[in-house]
Amino acid sequence: MLSRSIYGGDPFLQMQRLQDEVNRLFHSASPEEATSYPAMNVYASPDGVAITAELPGLTEADFEVSVHRDTLTLKGQRKGQVEGVKGYHRRERSSGAFMRTLSLPYSVDPETVEAHYRDGVLHMSLHRPEADKPRRIRVNGK
Repeated sequence: MLSRSIYGGDPFLQMQRLQDEVNRLFHSASPEEATSYPAMNVYASPDGVAITAELPGLTEADFEVSVHRDTLTLKGQRKGQVEGVKGYHRRERSSGAFMRTLSLPYSVDPETVEAHYRDGVLHMSLHRPEADKPRRIRVNGK
């Protein structure tokens, strides 16, 4: 039978807590986190692209969306400090400026982009120009 640690409690639980904290620290320091906010889903069809982006706690004034040919850019600012609170007990949500650029599967018409923001989720519909859609070519035989 294993004895209890000198600090009390289950030694395996203590090791698990340490491992969880080390993983959290390495995850927050990884370059992937900077490029993975906001989390986005991209759905493509022959007619266009639908995108959702998670932006909890932001208002429409906190971010902007732009599109140029086949590139979508979402940038903004996340406020970090809660009013009237000084210091943190634990901080897992980062704050500050962010920018995320996505390459789309094809060019989209910036004049027909539709976007709405509700409950912390940005929904966008980007339509493919008719001239850019593939066309089936009829081949005539002799």
